[in-house]
Amino acid sequence: MSINEQQTGQRVDEKVARQVAEAAREQSWERPSFAKGLYMGSFDWDLIHPHPQPEPEAEARGVAFMAKLREAITHIDPAAIEREARIPDEAIRALREVGAFGMKIPVEYGGLGLNLADYGRALMLVGTLNPSLGALLSAHQSIGVPEPVKMFGTEEQKRAFLPRCAAGAISAFLLTENDVGSDPARLGTTATLSADGTSYSINGAKLWTTNGVVAELLVVMAAVPAHELPDGTKSRGGISAFVVEADAPGIVVENRNAFMGLRGIENGVTRFREVQVPLENRLGKEGAGLKIALSTLNTGRLSIPAMCAGAGKWSLKIAREWSNARIQWGKPVGEHEAVGKKIAYIAASTFALEAVFELSAALADAGMKDVRIEAALAKLFSSEVSCTIADELLQIRGGRGYETAESQRARGERSVPVEQLLRDLRINRIFEGSTEIMHLLIAREAVDAHLKAAGDLANKDADLQAKAKAAMVASSFYAKWLPTLAVGSGLLPNSYAQIGRLAKYLRFIERASRRLARHTFAGMATWQAGMESHQVFLGRVVDVGAELFAMAACISRVELMRTQDPLNADSAELLALAFCEQSEHRCETLFRELWANSDKTDRKLSTKVLAGEFAWLESGIVDASAGTGEWIAPWSTETTRDRRRPYGN
Repeated sequence: MSINEQQTGQRVDEKVARQVAEAAREQSWERPSFAKGLYMGSFDWDLIHPHPQPEPEAEARGVAFMAKLREAITHIDPAAIEREARIPDEAIRALREVGAFGMKIPVEYGGLGLNLADYGRALMLVGTLNPSLGALLSAHQSIGVPEPVKMFGTEEQKRAFLPRCAAGAISAFLLTENDVGSDPARLGTTATLSADGTSYSINGAKLWTTNGVVAELLVVMAAVPAHELPDGTKSRGGISAFVVEADAPGIVVENRNAFMGLRGIENGVTRFREVQVPLENRLGKEGAGLKIALSTLNTGRLSIPAMCAGAGKWSLKIAREWSNARIQWGKPVGEHEAVGKKIAYIAASTFALEAVFELSAALADAGMKDVRIEAALAKLFSSEVSCTIADELLQIRGGRGYETAESQRARGERSVPVEQLLRDLRINRIFEGSTEIMHLLIAREAVDAHLKAAGDLANKDADLQAKAKAAMVASSFYAKWLPTLAVGSGLLPNSYAQIGRLAKYLRFIERASRRLARHTFAGMATWQAGMESHQVFLGRVVDVGAELFAMAACISRVELMRTQDPLNADSAELLALAFCEQSEHRCETLFRELWANSDKTDRKLSTKVLAGEFAWLESGIVDASAGTGEWIAPWSTETTRDRRRPYGN
């Protein structure tokens, strides 16, 4: 039994966990999705071209705010945040004064009413000054109280909480527990309805509560046990969402966590002991909490691509300036091909990062498309690519890349925090869904049509009769769908000719989309109900789609710049050409590795490693961590010193 199962008395097996996750999914597709089409062999260029544009009034608000924000952060010392591992009160005051805590909150509730694109650009700006500032604002607005209340709150809840958040009452989102990450069915924190039905009592503990140490308001996910309502009806309960005052009696911040990067974030462990929460503070219905969380994340994840794009831009600037200044063997290091190739990767990938963010945000702002896959792909792609960019920049900088900025400053050189960049970016491959979880989430959405068509063929618990019936339904679906994968516009040499030199890559995307759909079908036909266990195969399928989406975003961006920024459009075209060529090679590698790989041997090896058959290989070392504590700590039971430290107003 897990720790949470021991504490709650609830046994959660694989089937139950899957049912909980599936129930929280948005089941229908009422609006078109460009990215979903890519996985089904349908490349619809018209869904993203012309590139969506904001209304003039919204654009003007964004421009005005960015000017104020840039001025407000001028006096914030990023090195002090890194050195002291905290954001100073004066920085918080400066952000509050310009309304930075209410960027996404509607104007009628005291916010700025910015769209997602301008919100992301603001995070890009503050994130390049210090990523902890971006994390503070993002955790507050992307997943903290403002977004779920705006999306799911009653009018009374909006008027009670949104003006406070807009004015700078910092909020946090509390889901993760010691033994609960991406498997919420194991949630151990409970919320028990009072006998009179007017309040809930929350008990439990939450881990990695970004902003939790300084927050005034919390969104808490807790499991409501099945119970009888005062009118005699029965409620199934389930995971539910609550807005909780952070200073409520019974709440203790037991620890402020420290990490390899983002040293300024206020991330803690929060304990709840009989915390009373009024009924009116519940968001949505009982059992709707996980759906609320996932819906919030659909667009909330776009904060990460925005800050990753900012990191790419800064990396490009440093790579360019340093590679011109550093002389080796008679010429600047950037003129040596080995370094030049890294610079080309950084430049092309940075253009792609910005294009992916801008397109995803614009689609979400327009509200005409379903962007759940686009946002997830943007997060996945950006978090991986930005880490590679930072690593390449460190290599270009050499020893100075590995040296801290403070050390460089102390010996009289420009203090360039490349090693900090790498440390700060690394969490993005884990934040808001790890790369591995994102692969599974996107794959689930990408193969949704297949699963619906396959029915009980994809259900390992179905009997033969049910599978036979499902086979008939699936045959009908595939008889109509498979022929559409045979030919398409990508085979016609003049397709998309109006796009110019980039047209050949639109044709490649169209062909690759149909090819990807055929491979996905082959996987379904081969493994059927066992498809879900082939996670590496699904990961490669998702990664191909991510590359295709990024290529399309780059081309759409270039076409936008031809009208909006014609002076830079030609250079943007070269960046897009370079990225698309690099991406095409990566796609071909992924396609090849779908079937030609070491997956079977790797599974066998990992099984034997876990069974201890290679323990002999671990000899000859010292494990300094041995004996220092449990792998997963139980909830604390003693009262500890409260480490909560709200920022002054």
